[in-house]
Amino acid sequence: MEGLRDVYITGTGAFLPGEPVGVDAMEDHIGRISGRASAIGRRALRWNGVETRHYAMTPDGVAHHSNASMAAQAARAALEDAGLGLGDLQHLATATTQGDYLVPGHGPAVHAELGTGPIEVASYQSVCASALMAVKGAWLQVRAGEADVAVATGSEFSSRWFRPGFYEGTDLIDAKGRLRMEADFLRFTLSDGAGAVVLEPRPRPEGLSLKVEWIDLTSLAGAFDPCMWAGSTFADRADMTSAWSHAGPNAAHGAGAVALLQDFDLLKIVIRAWIGEWMKKVDAGRIDPDAVDHLLCHYSAQSLREEIVSILKSTRAMIPEEKWFSNLATVGNIGSASIWVMLDEFMKSGRAKRGERVLLIVPESGRAMIGFMMLEVV
Repeated sequence: MEGLRDVYITGTGAFLPGEPVGVDAMEDHIGRISGRASAIGRRALRWNGVETRHYAMTPDGVAHHSNASMAAQAARAALEDAGLGLGDLQHLATATTQGDYLVPGHGPAVHAELGTGPIEVASYQSVCASALMAVKGAWLQVRAGEADVAVATGSEFSSRWFRPGFYEGTDLIDAKGRLRMEADFLRFTLSDGAGAVVLEPRPRPEGLSLKVEWIDLTSLAGAFDPCMWAGSTFADRADMTSAWSHAGPNAAHGAGAVALLQDFDLLKIVIRAWIGEWMKKVDAGRIDPDAVDHLLCHYSAQSLREEIVSILKSTRAMIPEEKWFSNLATVGNIGSASIWVMLDEFMKSGRAKRGERVLLIVPESGRAMIGFMMLEVV
């Protein structure tokens, strides 16, 4: 039996729908609840630090892409970047928060959009960290010799859930026509788009590749209630028997149990749990901050980055901010797509040099998860 193989990211790709939408136009693009300006929208945008983002839906509510089609576009771009074609693809691992269908999974939908012949597919559904779930699955496929060319995607179409009609007539709207903050804040936080990476057992013949050293994922769901969720009311989210499917779709929607929600008080606690896992990696020698040349850390808002940095500065786990790379301001938080869109821009920026080490960190507030991926530029 052959041993495990080294695996390399040989191509990256991104797809951002439509033209960039600036801060002043965001609320008009996704729609005003009850026809009025949000009470917290401006505050949310200052907190986020996002200047422009992309939407796969027009201001009048017409979708010009699907989640699956955006993932397929990113996969094509990554394969082209690797000098490969659709016919070379053997394993497709897809990640998303909410696919286009309830059933079947996101993987077959993306495969159908790609239009290739028979291949192996795998669907990973969570929130931001699902990107690293998918890439770990793809990495192991190539590492074990099950596939020679694998693609991992992350994609989101969040804006379709943010239209006023999705909330109006539900318990999330108060008597004055205002949307509950736990839902409204997310309308100004999330963007649409997709990213992808290609994995092969050898580096590309020309240009730079990224050798995958290791991928670690840690779920802390045993310690926390859901922090970001869709499918239950705010009060009952920890009771799985109260999920929307038990009440039925109409009753659940009326109760506000289908919309995407965030517990911001719990988020402040979860941030410290993420940092705790980061520090454990440093204490165990898994991460040597001094040996990291570039850090690509996904975070949903500039204020979260500032809080993470303020905590880390007093520890030996801190990686100097001049080594951090982010494109949050220009593309926004794209959930599971964020880390691949960021990596694609980083690789095309010319910053990466052979021999350098790149650390990817993806925390997820869904039910407290964090993922790490160490890469070497070759």
